[in-house]
Amino acid sequence: MTHVIDYRNRIILAPMVRVGTLPMRLLALHYGADLVYSEELIDYKLLKCKRIENELLGTVDYIDDDYQIVFRTCEKEKGQVILQVGTCSPERAVQVAKFVEKDVAGIDVNMGCPKEFSLKGGMGAALLTQREKVKAILTSLVQCTHLPVTCKIRVLEKLEDTISLGKLIESTGVKAIAVHGRTKEERPQHANRNYVIKAMAESLTIPVIANGGCGEIKSFDDIELFRQATGAACQPQLCHQGHG
Repeated sequence: MTHVIDYRNRIILAPMVRVGTLPMRLLALHYGADLVYSEELIDYKLLKCKRIENELLGTVDYIDDDYQIVFRTCEKEKGQVILQVGTCSPERAVQVAKFVEKDVAGIDVNMGCPKEFSLKGGMGAALLTQREKVKAILTSLVQCTHLPVTCKIRVLEKLEDTISLGKLIESTGVKAIAVHGRTKEERPQHANRNYVIKAMAESLTIPVIANGGCGEIKSFDDIELFRQATGAACQPQLCHQGHG
């Protein structure tokens, strides 16, 4: 059975390293988020985990060899939690999707993280210039899992290059694309390029999720202003700038 998620006009908790764990996701849902993303989880690490149903806590836990919890979920976020994976391999991406598909509502591929760890591993923002690999990863996921597939990117220096990449991503069959309005070289002190996100929303037929605007969001009402400025669904980082 294919899962269906409506990404249009949604408020979405963005993926944030060391923040997007179960307590934060549940808090975000309580205060009005429609969907919540896990922090970025690396494919290798997930695939080494064991899936354990924790009857005492009522959770499903993915535990690594050191007995550390890599990912935890529960019934309260069922149908609303998206797992974000860091990967550079179509094969491992599909393995991850099949491994977790009973416990999450969708799979998101991180194609925007600018951190050295991701770049050296060929993940995150390193994929922005690897169009064939982007196509291979997303096409494989779309074809091999019943979960809706999305990805998150950063803008490129040229608007036309960003739109071209967006159209390539759209052609793979993904259900939505999140766009962080900074390049991989830019940091939170740089202005978010909302106009690029808006151009993407106008150029693509799939939903575009606006990301990177937390500097502009001080209240719930500001989320709607960010949505209007970008013409997209809204994925504010509700506490700080995420790494993706």
